[in-house]
Amino acid sequence: MSRGSAASVFLGVDVGTGSARAGLFDENGKLLGSASSPIQIWKEKDCIEQSSTDIWHAVCAAVKSACSLANVAPEDVAGLGFAATCSLVAVDADGSPVSVSLSGDTRRNIIVWMDHRAVNQAERINATNSPVLQYCGGGVSPEMQAPKLLWMKENLLDSWSMVCRWMDLSDWLAYRATGDDTRSLCTTVCKWTYLGHAHMKQWKESDSRDMEACGWDNVFWEEIGLGDLLEGNCAKIGRSVAFPGHALGSGLTPTAAKELGLLPGTPVGTSLIDAHAGGVGVMESIPDAGSKAVSDEHAICHRMVLVCGTSTCHMAVSKDRLFIPGVWGPFWSAMIPEFWLTEGGQSATGALLDYIIENHVASPLLSNHAASQSISIFELLNKMLLSMSQEQNSPFLSALTQDTHVLPDFHGNRSPVPDPKSKGVIYGLTLDTSEKHLALLYLATIQGIAYGTRHIVEHCNAHGHKIDTLLACGGLAKNSLYIQEHADITGCPIILPRESESVLLGAAVLGAVAGKKFPGVRDAMKALNAAGKVVNPSSDPKVKKYHDAKYQIFRSLYEQQLSHRATMAQALQ
Repeated sequence: MSRGSAASVFLGVDVGTGSARAGLFDENGKLLGSASSPIQIWKEKDCIEQSSTDIWHAVCAAVKSACSLANVAPEDVAGLGFAATCSLVAVDADGSPVSVSLSGDTRRNIIVWMDHRAVNQAERINATNSPVLQYCGGGVSPEMQAPKLLWMKENLLDSWSMVCRWMDLSDWLAYRATGDDTRSLCTTVCKWTYLGHAHMKQWKESDSRDMEACGWDNVFWEEIGLGDLLEGNCAKIGRSVAFPGHALGSGLTPTAAKELGLLPGTPVGTSLIDAHAGGVGVMESIPDAGSKAVSDEHAICHRMVLVCGTSTCHMAVSKDRLFIPGVWGPFWSAMIPEFWLTEGGQSATGALLDYIIENHVASPLLSNHAASQSISIFELLNKMLLSMSQEQNSPFLSALTQDTHVLPDFHGNRSPVPDPKSKGVIYGLTLDTSEKHLALLYLATIQGIAYGTRHIVEHCNAHGHKIDTLLACGGLAKNSLYIQEHADITGCPIILPRESESVLLGAAVLGAVAGKKFPGVRDAMKALNAAGKVVNPSSDPKVKKYHDAKYQIFRSLYEQQLSHRATMAQALQ
């Protein structure tokens, strides 16, 4: 059914770690329908890989299902945008996959964002002290692309010589859809050490066009042993860049349109990394119209978005260039054009909660109880904690964990102490194997994650930010206990978006801008973002006192780890 020429529908596609999702939104940012399709993943120790062929099939399936569920005809889709994890894709001159796997499996042509094979390469790159490193918190993470590229050259030389294009996954999706390999300022600046501010004086978002890539630091690439990537005006890593939302090529190619069930020529916007799309999907979600009326140019600079999924990204913007040790950025125009982006993060949050629950002996029993009540494990745990709090006459629910403390660095620490070697700590274990013990461990882990967020917020504010409000989106934002603990621990109100699919909405914003329905990304955000519930921190001073004490213990757990690490290193000399 067509909605008629008057109404426009915007399509957002997001490829996460485990699935490809698609969502359709109307001109008020209301979700009309969404669908997902699973994607394959291979894990062998530190090596985590995917297939671009498999992902494209999943994207096509999700888009067709979403259009069917939303009852949207191809001619109603006014524009489309892609978001994806910052995984690294390798293709040859024909666009065919080139293996990035020690197994030699040609399907496996993507190094997944969370892959940590390149820890050694990251350390060597950081030892150069190149000036570009000041724009990623003082050093690259093994989750960024330069270390992964260096690993490929050092370990898979045959594949290295075959690759014609190295691309961030979201850029590859846009390239697969349009045939235009212009890269996004989001991906290149955040993950490839591209200096986006090289364009600051020349271009504004309103100029919207492909810009010749003048932000690569040639000395850096030569210094780390990857000078060959500079050949042909950096053709393999990006000859041209554009602001997020810039319309690519001539829109969908006939082939891609047929595969997606859409019309050839449908506008496609330059892409975003998935977390950054989450930021675009929520950052203008102000609770009431009155607030919007008085919001000034700088109001947005008081907000931080938590994109809470497998991992959590902490996104804040500023008009000024703020260098913050241990926190990625400042990245110019990497999320909202013409604003500097600061990006903190925790490498394992949703993944850590899953790990804690699934590896506890009471987990199968808990799963059965949740299934019998037709609720999620998280909902059951939250109910149990409420009951336990009442049974034990606890002054407040959070106080149940007074003897249990968690340092959540089970996949290293991304920020504000960039230490991929940091390990997780659980303090206060007993022989208890009950469901109630699992509930306590779950609560203590949520608190540990929230103390990590408090550490990031305090660190950013100590270096020039003025963050006083949080906005949360992603799967974990649907967990009421998770959000309330974050509000209590940070002392900030947390705004939840009206629409639960914020990353898809952020991707759809790119399509709306590419389709010329709005002059720019922030205009589209103001029209399409909408606030839902606001969760305020507890007003009980005892709750604050309790969390302040636990926060000091949280901070000490890492300091103790450093001391223990040094002691053992000395013992092994």
